[in-house]
Amino acid sequence: MRPDSDSNDPGYISSPSSSKPDSSDDMKKVQRREKNRIAAQKSRQRQTQKADTLHVESENLERLNAALRREIRCLRDELKYLTCVLSSHQSVCPQKSASFPASPRCQH
Repeated sequence: MRPDSDSNDPGYISSPSSSKPDSSDDMKKVQRREKNRIAAQKSRQRQTQKADTLHVESENLERLNAALRREIRCLRDELKYLTCVLSSHQSVCPQKSASFPASPRCQH
């Protein structure tokens, strides 16, 4: 294989007849590369923006989750307290009702 037969070869030597590059093709190539560079840059910006948005959303959901867990703990404590109050009341109430289930013993 001759060294001047492959234009991708780093040792490529162009023939004298092709020493004048076609400026129209070169211009199109430059424009295409520039357009591709801009498109790639926009794509990276969109990807970064999406990652930032997901990160903020994740942080917000973590805070909401923590708040809901605190609320669950408070509601469970309130349920224990009210169950204890009901149990105490049932033991002294003259009108025993079958509609109330037996409650667990108070821990207060």
